[in-house]
Amino acid sequence: MTAGEKAALARFLGLACASSRGGYAGRPPERAFLGDPDPPEAEAGAPGGGAHGSGASAGGAFSEGPGGSAAGGAHGGGACSSGAAGGPAPGGVCFGGAPPEGDSIGRIEEEIRACRACRLAQGRQRAAPGEGSLSPAVMVIGEGPGAEEDKAGRPFVGRAGQLLDRMLGAIGLSRGANCFIANVVKCRPPGNRDPLPDEIAACAPFLERQARLLRPAFVLCAGRVAAQALLGSGEGIGRLRGKISALRLGGADVPFLATYHPSALLRSEDLKRPAWEDLKLLRSALEEAGIDLGPAPGNAAGGGAGGGASGGGAGGAGEGGAG
Repeated sequence: MTAGEKAALARFLGLACASSRGGYAGRPPERAFLGDPDPPEAEAGAPGGGAHGSGASAGGAFSEGPGGSAAGGAHGGGACSSGAAGGPAPGGVCFGGAPPEGDSIGRIEEEIRACRACRLAQGRQRAAPGEGSLSPAVMVIGEGPGAEEDKAGRPFVGRAGQLLDRMLGAIGLSRGANCFIANVVKCRPPGNRDPLPDEIAACAPFLERQARLLRPAFVLCAGRVAAQALLGSGEGIGRLRGKISALRLGGADVPFLATYHPSALLRSEDLKRPAWEDLKLLRSALEEAGIDLGPAPGNAAGGGAGGGASGGGAGGAGEGGAG
């Protein structure tokens, strides 16, 4: 590790400690790539560091046909067929086929807010469809709304969401500029329990449509529950994280990286270093794919993508998640 990387890691670890005490608000954001990211919300899950192991095949509720490509995925290139809508996404990912005529992020948001397809609708205050850039370099996918997200109708707005925003900002990403943030389920599970398979399956078409419209170059998955749902895997997050693989989503094989849920970093010091390594890997993969992120932005302002999930962020831990 270079001296610069050591210094950046030290800033990251210090910031994570301060944020877990609720004391980082108002600090100037680190603008360099090797700046100080904020930890995401923790999920209950495997302790940090674990072996990376073999990549899980793409599958589960989000697969389209056979499992996806082998690990090492499509982040470098790939040509779109002439039938692909709008040609390749940034980074060369090919999203085959046009979205349904008239479909839009705003329309999906309206359908999600009206949805009664599973039991989660019975206890929700507000669904959290997702928000961010409509042409994202990265689509961040978590598990599901927590208490604060249920109140606000927005993903990742509590303390863990603030950490996630700063974490992304350290590598040049933000929900206001080049990320879209969503969850595998759009309504809060009671007591922040893990969403059940039929609940994930009920929400899967919404996430598929969002991905087909947004055409992200990469997917960053926050936590065990989301990673297992997206990959159709039973492995722990310690084995699923730390490597680029390919995820079949929205009609394309999208490069995919799993890491610990932000709330996990709030709960465990041991997860901070491997999470920082995941961030560096993501930044390197984006650069390899020729995606120019520009200077690292500061904290992302909230605000909805298409159809407007706006509103102020709430305090508290926010998103439920299992690391």
